[in-house]
Amino acid sequence: MQKKLILDTHLLNITVNRLCQQLIENHGNFEDTAIIGMQPKGIYLAEMIHKKLEKDTGTKIDLGYLDTTFFRDDFRRRETPVKANATKIPFIIENKNVVLIDDVLYTGRSVRAAMDAMIAFGRPKKVELLVLVNRKYSRQLPIEPDYVGKDVNTMEYQKVLVELEDQGFKDNKIWLINKESK
Repeated sequence: MQKKLILDTHLLNITVNRLCQQLIENHGNFEDTAIIGMQPKGIYLAEMIHKKLEKDTGTKIDLGYLDTTFFRDDFRRRETPVKANATKIPFIIENKNVVLIDDVLYTGRSVRAAMDAMIAFGRPKKVELLVLVNRKYSRQLPIEPDYVGKDVNTMEYQKVLVELEDQGFKDNKIWLINKESK
């Protein structure tokens, strides 16, 4: 198994700053905008972006966490059941702009499940997708992000690993891992 560093701590910080600036340009004071991190790993990026946006704008911004376990199309197909995470959305998303955040966009199936799960909290005015890594050439559904930290060309046998300090890692880094190809 080989690991290749895609983004180190310095470049990852620059990337997150750029994503935050793009959000500020498009959402201004975030009056009608909420940020929702996808469980399990998207919440760490959502928290990082939320904290920076509140600091940069001086505005309180709604933040929630969304679990999609029971909305996934492969929920009953797995040999071992997937453990559900907590959904925490302490606000109504009816008529709000929602920025859905995940660390890696791969097949698009998790995002589809998230959109289904969100409807339980109201009908948003608009949903945008922000991902730290957009895995190219792997989509199974016609879903594309509105905000991308880094586009990465990947093969089926490769994996993208996001390590964030908030997850307990020493540094913020993103790796491309070459697993054994078949």
